Amino acid sequence: MHSLWTATAIAGPQVSELTGDVQAQVAVVGAGYTGLSAALHLAEAAQDVVVLDAAEIGAGASGLNGGQVIAGLKADPDELERLYGEKGEAVVSTVSGAPDIVFELIRKHSIDCDAVRSGWIQSAVSEASLDTLARRMRQWAKRGAPVELLSRQETARLTGSEFYLGGWIDRRGGTVQPLSYVRGLARAAKGAGARLFTRSPAVKLERTAGSWRICTPRGSVQSPVVIVATDAYTDHLIDDLRRTIVAVPSLQVATVPLPQGLRSTILPERQAVSDTQRLLRYFRLDATGRLLMGTRGAFADTPQAFAVAHHYRAAREIYPQLQGIGFEYHWGGWVGMTPDGLPHLHEIAPGLMAGLGYNGRGIAMATVMGRLLARWVLAGSARELPFPVAPVRPIPLHRLSGLGARVAIQYYRALDALVRVRGRASAPTSA
Repeated sequence: MHSLWTATAIAGPQVSELTGDVQAQVAVVGAGYTGLSAALHLAEAAQDVVVLDAAEIGAGASGLNGGQVIAGLKADPDELERLYGEKGEAVVSTVSGAPDIVFELIRKHSIDCDAVRSGWIQSAVSEASLDTLARRMRQWAKRGAPVELLSRQETARLTGSEFYLGGWIDRRGGTVQPLSYVRGLARAAKGAGARLFTRSPAVKLERTAGSWRICTPRGSVQSPVVIVATDAYTDHLIDDLRRTIVAVPSLQVATVPLPQGLRSTILPERQAVSDTQRLLRYFRLDATGRLLMGTRGAFADTPQAFAVAHHYRAAREIYPQLQGIGFEYHWGGWVGMTPDGLPHLHEIAPGLMAGLGYNGRGIAMATVMGRLLARWVLAGSARELPFPVAPVRPIPLHRLSGLGARVAIQYYRALDALVRVRGRASAPTSA
């Protein structure tokens, strides 16, 4: 597996493995967006914070995702207000402003991560999905978001593809180099005073005398408060928490840098795009002019080239002009999916909290969740947070969830293929 992000990211801060026993006011497990955002906000509030990660900074989803910064959640605003009741309006406001938090952190801490805020496009593959997108756009427009519906012609102009029937654009969104962004958060957190340790997996968690002790292979952290920020990479450290999510693979490919003439016709204003297939396809250009294409993939930690053959086909289906253009990188990571499609904030035990379940929208939502966790710690209560704390509810028969996800991916892939075939059959032919 060869990641474009690893090849082009800025360097992270110098960190080492934890050796020996240390104490902190707050311990954070996981050095991704959630954990580092929490650590940064806590350190800026003069809290003594220790962050542990089992691997290197950004080795998980925070350094492997598509780099799309998207406002909102999978559920539309009206549905969110219904689901969250008295906190519904606050939740909608929080998720609406999530990209603002990302881009403000980038500005404030001078994070060099190729940040582009030109918007996010959701493109329609069917007439039914056009209706869904129009309804979604109207709900956000009613709340003052900078959104608009796109005709088929406007969608073709902005994407450089004739494949889609239309869509909508949300100008709150944008893109970043995701590994550079998480490394920049790490550098900012360390600069604010947080202590970061990598190659230091949390192998044991125990409650002792009103405090928590996290054991690593060569050391330990003692702290009254622990934030668990591991999302799709949550393991058996807290098994009930692990069983609240399903880890689903997402794979990406990237072309060689496109020739300038071709590059100017594909995503000329550099928006990010996701479509409405059941197995959505998401794509963008990076700073080097490569086209990235991602979708759900095979269940493997190190996907081989054959596993992403359908990614190559998808890229050329959307962009026939890519014929003859080679692909230089392919890589994958895991996405934390929840049964309700919503992120969750949990209090597992006194002084033990977690935020996870971003369902493919982790850059913006995880950054915000980290800030919410920091506010919770500083206030000593979650009562005033604009997001509810949910009970931990393990998924029944969780051990079968991976098999279910495999079956669902194949089933949705077949349905998407059928929609495409029907679309081609009904498309008007030229004289």
